[in-house]
Amino acid sequence: MTMRFFATPQDAAAAFYDALERADLDAMMAIWAEDEEVFCVHPNGERMAGFAAVRESWRQVFSIGPHASVRLTEQVHRQGILLDLHSLHEHYTVPGEEIPRPPVIASHIFVRGAQGWHLLSRHASCAPGAVAADISATLH
Repeated sequence: MTMRFFATPQDAAAAFYDALERADLDAMMAIWAEDEEVFCVHPNGERMAGFAAVRESWRQVFSIGPHASVRLTEQVHRQGILLDLHSLHEHYTVPGEEIPRPPVIASHIFVRGAQGWHLLSRHASCAPGAVAADISATLH
């Protein structure tokens, strides 16, 4: 796999969503930092740590079924010299599904290195309203 050069974290983020919508594993992994410190949490999933584990998790996600399109809202960016943080809501549309899926809240950490900006961490989870609808017991 060849690591791509991304001049800005926004370039890396755009490539991430392009690879996600196309379910392109090689393009997805070209965005990630080639580092054993990378980690990824998919909605309702466990934390995958290390490049090989993250790659395998995306291989499984892409093998599940129809590809989704993603609309982004509520984007917040905080950029420093070496790190960039993104927090946003992802709204997925899957062909053939009539009922919209609840949004996913995602946080990305991009790191700048010799090869430009790359994804170090992704944490995605269901929006609280979607989870609250499934809770029937009192929270404590």
